[in-house]
Amino acid sequence: MYVASALELRDGDRERLRAVTRSTTASAGLVQRARIVLLASDGVPNTEIAARTGSTRPTVLKWRGRYEHAGIVGLGDLPRPGRAPEIDEVSVLAETLADKGKPPAELGVTHWSSRLMATRLGISFATVARIWRKWNIQPHRIETFKFSTDPELEPKIRDVVGLYLNPPANAVVVSVDEKSQIQALDRTQLALPLRPGLPERQTHDYVRHGTTTLFAALEVATGRISADACYPRHSNVEFLAFLKRVAKAHPRVKLHIVVDNYATHKHPEIQKWLDKNTRITLHFTPTSCSWLNMVEIFFGIITRQAIRRGTFTSVSNLETAIRDFIDAYNDRAKPFTWTATDDDIITKINRKITSDTRH
Repeated sequence: MYVASALELRDGDRERLRAVTRSTTASAGLVQRARIVLLASDGVPNTEIAARTGSTRPTVLKWRGRYEHAGIVGLGDLPRPGRAPEIDEVSVLAETLADKGKPPAELGVTHWSSRLMATRLGISFATVARIWRKWNIQPHRIETFKFSTDPELEPKIRDVVGLYLNPPANAVVVSVDEKSQIQALDRTQLALPLRPGLPERQTHDYVRHGTTTLFAALEVATGRISADACYPRHSNVEFLAFLKRVAKAHPRVKLHIVVDNYATHKHPEIQKWLDKNTRITLHFTPTSCSWLNMVEIFFGIITRQAIRRGTFTSVSNLETAIRDFIDAYNDRAKPFTWTATDDDIITKINRKITSDTRH
């Protein structure tokens, strides 16, 4: 019986073919062809190669011949016959992005849909959707952004970040803010408990029983809430009362308090009190940069874990739940680790805006 001679591989092709057979991203067809060529180079008979690779003898002969003629390039798929596509992707993209991506006013819509664009261009909406998907065009999505216009942007960033990364010796740094208008919502029916295959369920409608405002002071070094209070309002009167609680929680020590630029934080009554309490210093985040205030991280946690899914029959019930959560949170609290340096933040903010900038 005739046995084909071993296939001679080009320099370096054995390693490349082996890499293809181990690849998790290569197509199954390409992996099979690479295995066929490798077995052929080892002198394995064509019939046995077909059995090992799950193919047929004519298939083995085909890929042996392709490799002999063109090398590894010959293992790829040849262009398929048929009419070339008539859809001009560039024209679809140009129409989508024209006028800053806004449809004509006569359509009365804020953004393109694949069906509206398909009607405009006289093609199928599936074709439009495919082109948008290929080029990562998403007219249905919108993201938000905010640029700070604070003239003291850089010094304020360096001041606040410096407190986080290099706190002053023999001093305490706390992050203070208020979470306003927390609603005491009572569901109209009892919630249905968690079950296998079903999440906890509650009615979509609710009864409002009022609101409260949570003031909290996060101790940066420990991650604990060192002072908290709930007030019905959040004017300078309540803020001053809370500052006194923070000062009482940290007596006889230099106290640095990070706050945002809310108007009540700069009220003359606040400044008058600070002039009398020189051991206390307020540090303001830049405008539109409240995310620099570390207590905002805690507000996100309490919202997710205690408020959003809670059921409260009164404001006092809500405030009790908030205090209970803070007591339990302090038992397990750990400090948040701030990693971004002031130079990193300023470099990102000052990054040159181009037509490709994503917000």
